Amino acid sequence: MRRVLHLARRAAAALLSLAVVLVAAAWLTARPGDPGLYPPPPGEAAVTVRVVAGAWHSGLLLPRDDLARAAAEAGAGALIAVTERFHAYPALEIGWGDAGFYRAVPTIDALDWRLALRALFTPGGRPAVLHVVGVAAEPGAVPEAGIVTVRLSRAGFRRLAAALARSFATRDGHPVEAGPGLYGPSLFYLAEGRFSLVAVCNHWSAGLLAEAGLPVTPLLDTLPQGLVLDLAWRAGAHAP
Repeated sequence: MRRVLHLARRAAAALLSLAVVLVAAAWLTARPGDPGLYPPPPGEAAVTVRVVAGAWHSGLLLPRDDLARAAAEAGAGALIAVTERFHAYPALEIGWGDAGFYRAVPTIDALDWRLALRALFTPGGRPAVLHVVGVAAEPGAVPEAGIVTVRLSRAGFRRLAAALARSFATRDGHPVEAGPGLYGPSLFYLAEGRFSLVAVCNHWSAGLLAEAGLPVTPLLDTLPQGLVLDLAWRAGAHAP
């Protein structure tokens, strides 16, 4: 009995130590927001964006007209081309991820652990792609996903759009298509960056929101539901 109690105490101490380390790491890596960008001042025009959070992946649902305007103001040719390609749709759902895993695992039911482990633990990371979907229905119609609504200032949205534009790999100034998407009117594009355990799709989503002035916590943002909690905790955003 004493041995069991001793092992239980050691396990509890180890769990407590791990919790302290994780909390400290989250605090040390947290990124502050920019109060000059977020939240938008009362009465100021704002742009509504939505975080689309699934079981393992997140992306952003962005108003196409505002995105096209911001791309044109920034002279971001690749993003201008994408908004023109999807000109018939009022919103674009855009996500970033591992080129192999993203295209092979459209839903949690199709999860392949070998692909997942390869994507997360390949030394130096793996090539990435962007997935762009033209969305004509209401935001809640995005398949198998929760929606978090965030109101950005115009200046914050322009910053987000500029960061998004830099995510597209280009060839002769044009975005590079990488095949049909997973659902609806969608396409994959080659992307900048390398996917790894420390740079997953949810970090990418959080990074764009950080560009718009939101405070984010990368350690918490590793998983979609962590990102949702982070947005509620530090940015005051809530799912409807």
